[in-house]
Amino acid sequence: MSPLSADQAAFMLHTLGLPALRAEHKMTTAVVAAIPPARADYRPHADSRTAFDLAWHIVSAEIKYLDAIATAIFPYELKPLPPEVRETSDVLAWYTDRFEPAMTRLDTTSGDELLRPIDFYGLRTLPAIGLLQLILNHTIHHRGQLSTYLRPMGARVPSIYGPSYDAGGFTGSAVRSTS
Repeated sequence: MSPLSADQAAFMLHTLGLPALRAEHKMTTAVVAAIPPARADYRPHADSRTAFDLAWHIVSAEIKYLDAIATAIFPYELKPLPPEVRETSDVLAWYTDRFEPAMTRLDTTSGDELLRPIDFYGLRTLPAIGLLQLILNHTIHHRGQLSTYLRPMGARVPSIYGPSYDAGGFTGSAVRSTS
């Protein structure tokens, strides 16, 4: 396989990546917003993250990766939880405040910049654009994990890639009772 060109990297970002990131952002926001505030400490197993911790992991990693694509600097550390982020609504506010600026930054990233090499945890070096698929996979994976917490917490699962049972299924009918 031949190396990626700057034009191809820019095409991948602008035609495929940014629209996918925006679509996933809406679903991620809906899943995090569905966490009942009084149940944010829910975890299905002692070795699992709490719903709150998982929500923070999803959104903070996404912003970290988006920044890394734009700057070609990949910090190994996770973003620490800011002291003002105490509730899931704070997680959503933090995410909302940072998502569009990160997207705007990516929108102005050139194809040549997208080809800059990034050291990914010392495991491999890849072009900055390579982080795009990794963050999409990461977000989707953990969002799916978080969505499985919702019903046991007494919450409704929002529609993600199609209507959920809680949102009326595929019939378009009114929201069904989960009891």
